[in-house]
Amino acid sequence: MDFLEDIENYEKAMYNAYKLIVKDMTLDDFFEDYSNTQELTDLYLPFDPLESDGRDPGTIDIVITFMESMEEYEKCQKLLDIKTKCLKTQID
Repeated sequence: MDFLEDIENYEKAMYNAYKLIVKDMTLDDFFEDYSNTQELTDLYLPFDPLESDGRDPGTIDIVITFMESMEEYEKCQKLLDIKTKCLKTQID
């Protein structure tokens, strides 16, 4: 892998994480896409989907930082809302 591929894979991971965190897609959706197209694509994520749903403050902060750098401010707001909701649920 070269540097540009690493950047591309990082971007894929952040956008995939965003889709899972805001529940635009589920892991089943990613696998269903594979079964429909029979084309294997890599599923990059900044967290282990077997251990977490990505809705922990650390993961959300990483995705927010990335989305800010891409000037995706509406996505940042969605993530902040989810982070606040998740933290409130953990405290209660």
